[in-house]
Amino acid sequence: MKLSLDVLAFGAHPDDIEISCGGTIASLTQKGKKVGIIDLTKGEMGTRGSSEIRKSEAEEAARILGVSVRENLGLPDTLLQNTREYQLPVITILRKYRPQICLINAPFDRHPDHGNASQLLVDCLFLSGLQKIDTLEEDGSPQIPWRPSFVFHYMQDRTFTPDLLIDITDTLDTKEKALKAFKTQLNVQDPGDEPETYISGVSFFEGLRARARFYGHMAGVDFAEPFKAHHPIILSDLSVFQDIKVRR
Repeated sequence: MKLSLDVLAFGAHPDDIEISCGGTIASLTQKGKKVGIIDLTKGEMGTRGSSEIRKSEAEEAARILGVSVRENLGLPDTLLQNTREYQLPVITILRKYRPQICLINAPFDRHPDHGNASQLLVDCLFLSGLQKIDTLEEDGSPQIPWRPSFVFHYMQDRTFTPDLLIDITDTLDTKEKALKAFKTQLNVQDPGDEPETYISGVSFFEGLRARARFYGHMAGVDFAEPFKAHHPIILSDLSVFQDIKVRR
């Protein structure tokens, strides 16, 4: 039976999603939602570790977060481009899992791959709904066009004014366990023979908790993750807000 997902999160590199929205992913899976993670590249150009090690780390992080599926499209790290060659694998995966919600990279960021991935994904999310772009299922049958209902950018290194804050107070510990699965990349106590990087030190790891605390303060909870809506969200009325917690 074909697996349809409630939420599909895309990252330019393994660990993008855990760093930026791991708490949100954990919250969704704990509520019984079917969530998938798609890494566009293997992170093979990263200073620390290797693509093989990062694959193993990503698998362990996925297990901790409780996601239903994690796949890697094997696009080239540091060379992401918005071309039809790179669009087709993304469109194929969107049509394969038919998510209602997609979480994608920040619109602009310190690492060029993040902004490039964002634009690639934004275009694919539209193109995936076009009838005349042909893609195939694994069994060779034609895929059906598909577009998710909602698209949100998660925050990475550079900040933006969020449209949505998700309470991760109950899942922060799970997020941090998933982050620690990336032993070569994050919270590295002893860098060993490999050089330290911008994200490998303990201070970066501690900064992630501080950011979650800051956005939690904005939301009136202990910890939260910020998102920006790619499109305006259309509601039939305001009743959806009756049970939503708002800081006053």
